[in-house]
Parts: sequence; C-alpha cells; structure tokens
Amino acid sequence: MADAPMGAGVNQRNQIKMTEAEIEEFLNGRRVATMCTVNGDGSVHAVAMWYGFIDGCVAFETKTKSQKVKNLLRNPNLTIAVEDGLGYEELRGVTLIGTAEIIEGMDNMFPLGISVFERYQGAYSEEMKPFVEIMLNKRVVVKLNVNKTISWDHGKLGM
Repeated sequence: MADAPMGAGVNQRNQIKMTEAEIEEFLNGRRVATMCTVNGDGSVHAVAMWYGFIDGCVAFETKTKSQKVKNLLRNPNLTIAVEDGLGYEELRGVTLIGTAEIIEGMDNMFPLGISVFERYQGAYSEEMKPFVEIMLNKRVVVKLNVNKTISWDHGKLGM
C-alpha cells in the first residue's frame, strides 16, 4: 500500500486505544489524576488529586467547602485525566468524562478513605482507622459516574 499523500495524515486513533483490561490496569496504578470542574464563569478549574475507588468507580475525597465541590453542586459535569510518560513514544493515559455524585457521611465515605490510604500510604489495618477518619474530617467523596472513556498508549505505535 502506498504512503498517504503529504498532509493527508494517518488516523492512528484506533491503534493507540487501550483495551478495557489495559485501562483498568492503568487506573489501578499509583498515579495522580487531574480533576476538572467548571467554574461559575465557565472557565475550567483543574487540580491534581489522589484518587481511589468506590463501588468500582473512580472517586476522590476533598474538603466540603472546596472550589471543586462548589462547582460540582452547580454543574455536576466532571472530567478527569490520568497520564504518564515523558517521551512521545511513552505517553499514555485515560480521560474519564461523566457526572459527579457527592457522597457524605463517614460510613458512606470510609471505603473510599481506605482505598485512597492504601493506594498512596500503604496497607490499611484497624490501627490506621483514626488516620483515615482524620483524612475524611470535614470532607465529602466525589464519585465519578463515567459516560465516556478516552484512552491512548503511544507505545502501541512501535516507534
């Protein structure tokens, strides 16, 4: 097959998409997510966040009065991006687009607290319970209900 004419480009989107298993493995890695909400003026509020999982969904714990919570109460649209790699051929990531669900109450939030603790601090035991309770004090959990997933892994291009 002849090369594409100059400027025609080659659609490599399908070549770099991750499989569902690759997406799950990637998100289960110890990474930082960029959490994006919409400010009242329409601009994007983007912040780096540790995340965990609750009910199989990506979720965050954050201060009840944070800007992101204010934004989500006004507009529940939420997008997160998780990425890694430095060189072009190493770039890979997942973007999750959906709506936020705010979860309150220590009993409802505690499973996410344990998830975040274990992902970033170490194994959880009952001795760690007071630390997780402090972590969740004056906070809510933001659970992302995903409507669309976008993924990329430039390593699949074989560069």
